[in-house]
Amino acid sequence: MRVVPVPGHLDDHSIDQLAANLGSWPPDQRILVDAHATEWASPVGFVALLTLGQALAEIGAPQPRLALPEGEGVASYWAKAGLLHHAEKFFELHGKVPRRKPVEQDDILLPVTMIRNADDVMDVVGRIGERATSILKKELGLEASVVGGFGQSLSEACQNIVEHAGTSGWVAVHVYNFRRRLGRKALVIATSDAGVGFRRSLEATLAKRIGDRWSDGAALESALIHGISRFRDPGRGQGLAGIKRYLSRWQAKISIRSGTARVAFAPSWDDEPPRTDNLAWFPGAQVTIIIPAKEAAE
Repeated sequence: MRVVPVPGHLDDHSIDQLAANLGSWPPDQRILVDAHATEWASPVGFVALLTLGQALAEIGAPQPRLALPEGEGVASYWAKAGLLHHAEKFFELHGKVPRRKPVEQDDILLPVTMIRNADDVMDVVGRIGERATSILKKELGLEASVVGGFGQSLSEACQNIVEHAGTSGWVAVHVYNFRRRLGRKALVIATSDAGVGFRRSLEATLAKRIGDRWSDGAALESALIHGISRFRDPGRGQGLAGIKRYLSRWQAKISIRSGTARVAFAPSWDDEPPRTDNLAWFPGAQVTIIIPAKEAAE
């Protein structure tokens, strides 16, 4: 059995470390995903772990084990966020498994939810519409225009799974305090899928045109920066580029990781480079959207 350590803090940055720990793909033996020392995970971490379990199941690999966090309250929060409810389908869970149901309260706007089709996307947006409006206005101090854009951003991020992944995926939406990176609260939308990834999705449309420069990074850049889609219908499949335009008004961030690359549209408060290549491979695609609270007036 190969042990795959989970970082102590699993988020949109440290998912790269998880991918590096994963090693070769497909794995040559059964995997133990070891999160016993993990102290915290963001929504990005939750959906990434489920993507790993799903990807292993879809290639017919032996069921992996997941060693749960030993820290007091950490596993309980993972259950509250809906991670463990879904993880039981893909992993053999080891450790004390909290028996609590996922909830939609406090900092959890949307617990981890599966996205399979357009109906699931509509359900997700509808379920959290009213509460999202309240949080964006009261807790984050954002204007009405941001509230409408949030719903569209959530919908487009989920719709990307339906139209491009070729399999189901996951979404979670939380609000938490970015103490070190931002110094205030932010809303995080995280989606992930175990699908074909951006490079394969766009290959028929772009690979020949780009030639030797064709790569995971080039595919991501084409989708997020240039709004290129595999669909020929005008305006279809360009949702991520549209999200980028909305986010630029709010000092918000979007990043997409697929295969061995990540492309980010980052505001001044974040130091993510526009494009990162030669990362360790990870299944499918992960989209992270971070909408910060309005800065307090000086």
